Amino acid sequence: MTSERRQIVRYLFLKLLPAWRQLDAEDQRAQKAQFVSAVKQFHGKLLLRPYSLMGTRGDCDAMLWQVAEDVDTLQAVETAIFSTKLGGYLTTPYSYLGVTKRSIYDFPTLPDGEDRTVISPSDSRYLFVYPFIKKREWYGLPFEQRQEAMNQHVRIGRKYPSIRINTTYSFGLDDQEFIVAYETDDLAAFQDLVMALRETEARRFTLNRARSIRGPPRETASPPWPG
Repeated sequence: MTSERRQIVRYLFLKLLPAWRQLDAEDQRAQKAQFVSAVKQFHGKLLLRPYSLMGTRGDCDAMLWQVAEDVDTLQAVETAIFSTKLGGYLTTPYSYLGVTKRSIYDFPTLPDGEDRTVISPSDSRYLFVYPFIKKREWYGLPFEQRQEAMNQHVRIGRKYPSIRINTTYSFGLDDQEFIVAYETDDLAAFQDLVMALRETEARRFTLNRARSIRGPPRETASPPWPG
């Protein structure tokens, strides 16, 4: 058993049913107010950041980035959300669960002394979420070869200081093995980073399990969808 502090991280994606948009404005306002009230009761119990996906994807309308110390809190949040009237109009196209932990690979000191076992979001406008798995061949490589491949990966990443990377681990918890979430204000720089990473050795052993999902954050007091 490890004494290392680990946080439970969940990316919950929500889709509004078209029927909700047919409600009159007063009903929509009341339902959004109830939704906000349900979420606010968890203030101080977990980190929760809502993101709007309106105008960026057709299969999701919003995403809730949640960081908690235990799974019970995440379950309580979802129960509260789907107990609201607005919850009756929501579906969950995607949900990704992971845990923070220290990497098994040895990297030089992290910038700014960051502790990657504790999530501390920046004020960046966009968040990109990549769930993925590694091919079985990756785990058959000698550790030293994997270390060098990861070193190359990290060297490229550090050429883009405007992009902050959060990695969580899903082994045994969800379908994917890893979830990488990129925070940035610069969409062009992020695109350049992704293109550069495509050429790395480690990328040959990576299988994407889901689409890139992104959006600007919204205040908790403002639900991340129109109406």
